[in-house]
Amino acid sequence: QVQLVESGGGLAQPGGSLRLSCAASGGTFSTYNMGWFRQAPGKEREFVAVIRWTGGNIYYTDSVKGRFTISRDNAKNTVYLQMKSLKPEDTASYYCAAYTGSVYGTMLTRQEVYDYWGQGTQVTVSS
Repeated sequence: QVQLVESGGGLAQPGGSLRLSCAASGGTFSTYNMGWFRQAPGKEREFVAVIRWTGGNIYYTDSVKGRFTISRDNAKNTVYLQMKSLKPEDTASYYCAAYTGSVYGTMLTRQEVYDYWGQGTQVTVSS
């Protein structure tokens, strides 16, 4: 059983930065496609970013392009989401997810393909 634990959330001012981490245990992390999703109060959970197991084929939702960077360290079984130039609309609970299958491309932006989810970490952007 794969377990995912997010950390790094908190309060940031508009224009500030945070780095989220997602540590995986169980299974073979280096073979997983890893995604970040978020859910704001009263809204549905949405895709943020994904990185394939190869480290390539990185996708972002349009609203975070140029501000967020997803990366992974297979030696540490960890995926990161570096968030810069934060905006109040980035306020949400952020979840990491792991997909162990073989689909690729934009299918990886769909939360229903993911097999494992973390519990989430709260990010609040406010002055």
